[in-house]
Amino acid sequence: MNPALLTLLLLVVSNIFMTFAWYGHLKLSSAGISSSWPLFVVILFSWGIALLEYCFQVPANRIGFQGNGGPFSLMQLKVIQEVITLVVFIIFSLLAFQEFSLKWNHILACFLLVGAVWLVFMD
Repeated sequence: MNPALLTLLLLVVSNIFMTFAWYGHLKLSSAGISSSWPLFVVILFSWGIALLEYCFQVPANRIGFQGNGGPFSLMQLKVIQEVITLVVFIIFSLLAFQEFSLKWNHILACFLLVGAVWLVFMD
């Protein structure tokens, strides 16, 4: 498989796990599932999900990094990661939290991040 495409796919999967690790417990709590869990249990639960995130994130960075023969510089990997994080977060928030709404400033921030991607790919 193309290293650039594989890197992007692994980053998407890792960000899905990380979004659930960071924000999924909020949805579980609001649904009454984890509202009585002690904080340390919520942290351990999130760490377990974050472990899965690392199982995809680390290979994505190793495969994608130019220093390992991949197509992306360190800065490009980081900015791509941030854009993917934002897209996954928006989709998750719209699906999981009915009170979340996408506003004009959120959309503008997305465009600015796309601009950041364009800038890091310039020579």
